[in-house]
Amino acid sequence: MPAFAAIVPHPSGTADRAALATRLSAAGPSLDLFERLAAAREAIAGRLVFTTSFGLEDQAIGHAILSQKLDIDLVTLDTGRLFAETHDVWAETERRYGRHIRAVVPERTAIESLIDVQGANGFRASVAARQACCHVRKVEPLNRALEGATGWVTGLRADQSQHRAEVAFASFDEARGVIKINPLYDWTRERAVAFTREHDVPVNALHAQGFLSIGCAPCTRAVAPGEPERAGRWWWEDEGKNECGLHANPLHLAARKALENAQS
Repeated sequence: MPAFAAIVPHPSGTADRAALATRLSAAGPSLDLFERLAAAREAIAGRLVFTTSFGLEDQAIGHAILSQKLDIDLVTLDTGRLFAETHDVWAETERRYGRHIRAVVPERTAIESLIDVQGANGFRASVAARQACCHVRKVEPLNRALEGATGWVTGLRADQSQHRAEVAFASFDEARGVIKINPLYDWTRERAVAFTREHDVPVNALHAQGFLSIGCAPCTRAVAPGEPERAGRWWWEDEGKNECGLHANPLHLAARKALENAQS
């Protein structure tokens, strides 16, 4: 495996981190999943955070991190509205690997304000209302999870949706100041399934019931044969808008403004 640590010894500045992301991304195609994560850990000084939702891709990545005992923090965003099956695979994963996975939860006052404004399921009223919910439950907790981090590991694949088609192995997230590592960027879903079976990795029971992409329970449904992989996420909205904001604008200014306007 190449010694990436020598490329940018201390990637502390924006230019250094962007350059390192470019070099890592160029090396990605020649490495397998285990090597990609090890290379990222070797090259990126400071704290790396892997945010897992315990979906298929994240379980594959988690196995590669935990089986190599890589110094990468494992964090999950516990939105308060996850499926019971997600909590089950969370607990099973901790038992399997003997590693605690830290939960980052929404701020109490923000959740109380959101529910005061929207009610229990008011996020279905509009795209802006749903984005406001996603901001409070997911985006703001993610921003806290990444405070002080140098790198962020995600389970994005380029073939998941048109929105994600340009995903690379490594890129620089300028808004958050972190190197974003997507070790499955060039994988297919079938490859991820085969990997979890080969390595006997725990997977969410909902996958076998047609839930290909799993988020919060009120916002996720099973997909029919032939439907796109992410068709079950926020299915009541227009196609192309089904992103929560984690991988878009991290500040989610439009959603925050909508919530503030509703409160005023």
